[in-house]
Amino acid sequence: MANEVKLHGVTGSPFVCRVKIALNLKGIKYEFVAEDLSNKSADLLKYNPVYKKVPVLVHNGNPISESLVIVEYIDEVWKGVSILPQDAYEKAQARFWAKVIDDKCIPALFKAIASHGEKQAVAEAHEALQFLENELKVKGGKFFGGDNINLVDISATFIALWVGAAEEALGLELLPRDKFPKIKEWCDNYLKCQAVKDGLPPRELPVGFFKSRFGKA
Repeated sequence: MANEVKLHGVTGSPFVCRVKIALNLKGIKYEFVAEDLSNKSADLLKYNPVYKKVPVLVHNGNPISESLVIVEYIDEVWKGVSILPQDAYEKAQARFWAKVIDDKCIPALFKAIASHGEKQAVAEAHEALQFLENELKVKGGKFFGGDNINLVDISATFIALWVGAAEEALGLELLPRDKFPKIKEWCDNYLKCQAVKDGLPPRELPVGFFKSRFGKA
């Protein structure tokens, strides 16, 4: 059977970009199916009837939903660069930190952005980010995966591009370099990777999104 890979998504979604980056790291050719979330396609509703959200990866007709579930699927199915560690403990740790990013860091950052940098919201975001800062100090490498990108790095894609875009769009400072030097260094290293560059939208897209959604008239 032909190895048919389709990715249903929208260009500006950090969660869709996670999947694009994983596919790029593995060197997998795929067809991108652009979705209009205000008028969802019949295929999207068929492939993800529970959440009706992107991304959805369709591999040889079989749909997989939820960005990190898709990333793990990609890592298991295709050989090449490992996205998850081989060691069972290290693998569990990577999954743990990916969950911290989704459950604590991204919601806190989005709240800080939506509040236009309200003091308490920023303090809560900084509290969550400090865990990542400390983890990078312990790892001591360029990435959460050491010298190579892993699941945690891919999970943190929102922090690498979208937070800086929000700062630019709204005149905020959410990630001061003096407070989070390791995270800022990680952002720089991550955004230089070709597989990451090829999986991200132009910076102007998230900047425009934040201006239109949260910019003051």
